[in-house]
Amino acid sequence: MKRIVIIGGVAGGMSTATRLRRVMPDARITVLERGQHVSFANCGLPYYAGGVITERDALLLQTPEALKERFDLDVRVLHEVTSIDRDAKIVRAVDHGSGADVDLAYDELVISTGASPLRPPIPGLERALSLRDVADVDAMVAALDRQPASAVVLGGGFIGIEMAENLRHRGVPVTLVEMADQVMAPFDPEMAVLVADRLEENGVTLRLGVKAVAVGADDVELSDGTRVPGDLVVSALGVRPEDGLARDAGLDVAENGGVLVDDQHRTNDPSIFAIGDVAVKHDAVSGDGVLVPLAQTANRHGRLVADVIAGREVTSPPVLGTAIVGAFGLQAASVGWNEKRLVAAGRPHRVIHTHPMEHAGYYPGASGLALKLLVEPETDAILGAQAVGESGADKRIDVIATAMRAGMTASDLADLELAYAPQFGSAKDPVNLIGMVADNLRTGERTVQWHELSDRLAEGAVLVDVRSPEEFAAGAIPGAVNIPVDSLRDADLLEGDLIVHCAVGLRGHVAVRALAGRGRNAANLDGGYVTWEAGERSRR
Repeated sequence: MKRIVIIGGVAGGMSTATRLRRVMPDARITVLERGQHVSFANCGLPYYAGGVITERDALLLQTPEALKERFDLDVRVLHEVTSIDRDAKIVRAVDHGSGADVDLAYDELVISTGASPLRPPIPGLERALSLRDVADVDAMVAALDRQPASAVVLGGGFIGIEMAENLRHRGVPVTLVEMADQVMAPFDPEMAVLVADRLEENGVTLRLGVKAVAVGADDVELSDGTRVPGDLVVSALGVRPEDGLARDAGLDVAENGGVLVDDQHRTNDPSIFAIGDVAVKHDAVSGDGVLVPLAQTANRHGRLVADVIAGREVTSPPVLGTAIVGAFGLQAASVGWNEKRLVAAGRPHRVIHTHPMEHAGYYPGASGLALKLLVEPETDAILGAQAVGESGADKRIDVIATAMRAGMTASDLADLELAYAPQFGSAKDPVNLIGMVADNLRTGERTVQWHELSDRLAEGAVLVDVRSPEEFAAGAIPGAVNIPVDSLRDADLLEGDLIVHCAVGLRGHVAVRALAGRGRNAANLDGGYVTWEAGERSRR
């Protein structure tokens, strides 16, 4: 009988255990979890703190007793593993319930220890609360029940955004502090600013481009010398892999953290696997090692490792990092690389912005969607995408993520057959539309990006605004000349290199084609005035 020990009983570890039981009915499976709970919904913790999820028990998906009854799993909570003896194939742990030391022999070992919150050396940071497990959320709820007069959230990533929203749900004034000049690092600035706007509209004060240097008794001191009130302080500064056990056992660990594994999640010891947040994944765009702390990824890799242990010939595909966050009714989703990362890597890329309605505009309730696609010019391969909107961002990013996984090109998106009825989409879905733009660019149409425009105008290019006079009067790019698209074919054209723009890009495309008919090779301002304005706003 094969003996399998799993260290960590949350997403990846429990997925491994339950899948193992289904494919290896006779295996002896033991799960060691240092906390008091297993298989809890850690992604739901902010929403329980905010009162959106009202029942604490809803977070507790399984218990050791239930897992024993259904799957015959030996799940031991409050068991903290202290060392791994690879030569003897023994895991040593301490039972915090009884105080006893425990030795467990294994044939196969799975490390699923996850990641722990970053705690930089900021004086007073020990006062800050984090959200990693059920005990953390209990402490958070207890602090909120004392009705703090103010709160500071350190970090503007996914968890920071979720905590800011949920603290506002509890009626607490919130200041969010982020050392970068934008929230949501996986997004480019002209997309992230839409999330920032929504936060501010709902009472979250943003302090960007500064960091906490000290946490006081009732406030936080920032790097610019200011202090912000904070009866409650939440640290959401990111996570780091809990790879200490692996490192101490002599397993290969990446320089910046995380256990190195192959495409079956084996470590350099063939009897030991690592999955979830503790393991280094392989990036789908570059092939390099990358840390992707996502519950869905951990669950998928747990299932895969169970199949590998059972003798199945399966391998893990590279990761795309597909993710989504909500902020006061706004969805922000992404997949793959962003433009900032591509620029930093010196990687050639083509950028496309569109602003379609998420379903047919004539059907009630339609709302706008900001969609960004990043494409490799030479191959037309999809490198990444971002979507922000009231609805439909999840669907579009999921479709694009699937296309990336399937090796489809950006132009292929134009021909996808997607479900359509006016309350759900459009006859030309936003994914189809951005694929059409990709195909236009692939076949020679030129665009200019919002952050390139000022340089192009300084070089002497002429900017033609093809919107209506009413739109032009309501707000215009400095230096633009207004010639509505319907008048463009007969208008007297200025000499020089022409750049045209409309609100979102569609009329600009029509204008480019009309100008081509007159022998002028114009470029379209990608994403139009809406993208330009968002980009400029992100710089303020």
